[in-house]
Amino acid sequence: MKTKLLIVALLCVSVFTRADIFKGRVVDQNGQPISYATVYPEIAPEWGTATNNDGYFAFEANLPRGSRVMLSFIGFEKKTVSSEQLSTEDTILITLNEQPIALQETVVAAKAGKQRNRRKALATLLHAVYVQIENDFPDENAQYQVVSDVRMNSDGNTWGMEQMIANIVVLPEAGTDGRDSVQFQGRFCKRFFSAEKRAQADSILASDAIEHLEKKQKEKFIRKAANAVDSGVVVHRALFAMGNMRYDFEQAMTDLKHWSMSNESETELVLTHTQTISKYLGCFKMTFQRHYIVDSQTYAVRRFSEHAEVKVTIPFGIKLNAEQLQMLNLVNMGEQQIEKFRLKKLRGNIDLNTIYQRQDGHVYTLEKNMLVDAFIIGSKKAEIPLKIKATQRVTDLKTTDVRPLSPSQITRRVKREIVEIY
Repeated sequence: MKTKLLIVALLCVSVFTRADIFKGRVVDQNGQPISYATVYPEIAPEWGTATNNDGYFAFEANLPRGSRVMLSFIGFEKKTVSSEQLSTEDTILITLNEQPIALQETVVAAKAGKQRNRRKALATLLHAVYVQIENDFPDENAQYQVVSDVRMNSDGNTWGMEQMIANIVVLPEAGTDGRDSVQFQGRFCKRFFSAEKRAQADSILASDAIEHLEKKQKEKFIRKAANAVDSGVVVHRALFAMGNMRYDFEQAMTDLKHWSMSNESETELVLTHTQTISKYLGCFKMTFQRHYIVDSQTYAVRRFSEHAEVKVTIPFGIKLNAEQLQMLNLVNMGEQQIEKFRLKKLRGNIDLNTIYQRQDGHVYTLEKNMLVDAFIIGSKKAEIPLKIKATQRVTDLKTTDVRPLSPSQITRRVKREIVEIY
């Protein structure tokens, strides 16, 4: 009898722990495949994956019935499907609808004459929005769990994507000059490559970049590079800290001459602040617009968007190799390994969009998207196009009993899992 009970128990455990295959295909509204879209179970993002060049995906996981699977790609609305829909024998087709993140094209600023006539009204409006911001955004610590992915493209080709699951603790007004402090703790990380680009990256690491090293030094360098923190992680960390909306609004609200107002819709107003920063005798110049999309009745901020145009000139240049430069985010290369290309200029546009959620009477971040469209310019008029797409979506929010992260939690290296996308 005991033997029979043991067999039944083992069978139950076997059934309960059996992993299923979940698969599907992600396309846009025109039926075109979306490559490198993020797919993950809501209860366990670390089991997720990314779509291949034809939009197909498959991942193995042990999920309870009724589990939700999240699908997202920057510039498209996030979509949720049940795990049962993806576990059928037929490959389900999932369509993502466009959700452009750049607000710049939709904003029409008021004419200069009308701005002067409405200066007092604008000052009153800015004050009302500021009061609402003070009420909406809490002065208490908050902890977010996010799924963050960064994609790098050049000349229309996706070089790869890195997805990281992280904990982020926001400490209001604890940063420099009264800004919010944002602490970042990476938990899980996957780096997705196409097989072709992965082979190219390995080739660069194994030959051109470290050809001067001895065999043992090469092996040590490659092992170290596989897990090193690179510039892609900097984007993961910085994205949540970018667009410090409350602080920036407070600093700019008295600068009336650089503000304009327009209607986004019947229920929303857009307040736009334009500013130009020039440093180092004009070697660094940035012009940016901050757009605050507010409810026309309550003056609550619903969304926040930034558009920046950046120009950087390096008088003496920096030696780089064009091919190595394109792979910089993917192969963890440092300055000592980069040669033969002298970087002279960098110019580009950055678009950042933040969407908020309301919880317990306060406003918290729900999603952040960023697009970088840049050119890296060399000494011989060589231009290298560089595109970065990054998105962070909040999967869990904690607002009570939140403590700052310890130094060891922040600095602990996150091991990467390499995933090839075919």
